[in-house]
Amino acid sequence: MSADEASGSTEDALHENAEQHVVAVDAEDNEQGTVNRLEAHTGDGVRHRAFTSLVFDGDGNILLAQRSPDKRLWDTYWDGTVASHPVKGQTQVEATRQRLEEELGITPDQYDEIELTDRFEYRRHYPNEGLEHEVCAVLKISLEDTSLDPDEEEVAGLMWVPYERLHEHPEWYRQLRLCPWFEIAMRRDFE
Repeated sequence: MSADEASGSTEDALHENAEQHVVAVDAEDNEQGTVNRLEAHTGDGVRHRAFTSLVFDGDGNILLAQRSPDKRLWDTYWDGTVASHPVKGQTQVEATRQRLEEELGITPDQYDEIELTDRFEYRRHYPNEGLEHEVCAVLKISLEDTSLDPDEEEVAGLMWVPYERLHEHPEWYRQLRLCPWFEIAMRRDFE
């Protein structure tokens, strides 16, 4: 092992994700136990449960959130809107509520309901860092009150974008570098 490889191993061992666990699942999203979050996202990876939450205003705009430059995977990419992993015993709806508040300051009094609209499996590699192999639930939220209080450790930027136009004219938004799970969710949403 080279000094650089040893250094990378040390960095991985110290990464905050090494202290967390995700829910391993089969292709139908049935729980298969838990796995270390870092292990799930490196090497060959381990299929695990995830969610992406798409937040809308009353005019058909989606809130895109740019991932922090400190994120290990897909740093500075644009997501629609919050994505993460529920912990053992937590539903995707519960996890969505938690992450909306933690990342964007969105509280349950700003929306009526969280609707589970889709679920899909995907696998994507992120160059030299790892991969995602997830069964991803898609949840939609329409905000009555669009007030936001973003956590800068999680979110680097925010922008409201017409959702249908983003789907119909991706060439207009190429500079945004969209997260793969969001691109899949959006494509499936318009199929």
